Amino acid sequence: MASLADTNILVYQFDPRDPRKQQVATDVLRLGLMQDTIVLAHQCILEFVAAVARPRADLGGAPLLAADAARLEAENLLSQFHVLYPTREVVLTALRGAAMYGLSWFDAHLWAYAEVYGLAEIISEDFEHGRHYGTVRSVNPFLAEASGVHELPPLYA
Repeated sequence: MASLADTNILVYQFDPRDPRKQQVATDVLRLGLMQDTIVLAHQCILEFVAAVARPRADLGGAPLLAADAARLEAENLLSQFHVLYPTREVVLTALRGAAMYGLSWFDAHLWAYAEVYGLAEIISEDFEHGRHYGTVRSVNPFLAEASGVHELPPLYA
């Protein structure tokens, strides 16, 4: 079963400010790569570069990664993972999902990739853990780690 990883999973692997989340994100991506179960949306790669390369006040104005390193990591993501690209159906589904579920545009667009491409899960901290959005279930790996809750209800009972 393939899962769609959100941008926050990609960013946390390079964010030293929360070592626990950094380790969880690294483990999720490593396991997904080994088992070929993680898929990325092109949107997440673009957001990743923007997020890790921008200056951070709490890091003294330094980014998580220098611009060159961010671009190199984006290239690595493109070569290591299967990447999904937008289609007309993805955009239409995102528009409908934003209205139906009250999601922000970027979250609705991410969900639409999973819905249209038939992926069972979105791995993200930005969606309600365990909730089904259409046919897609949201899994927050950071919540599960923190609370000790490791089991989700079945996708379909």
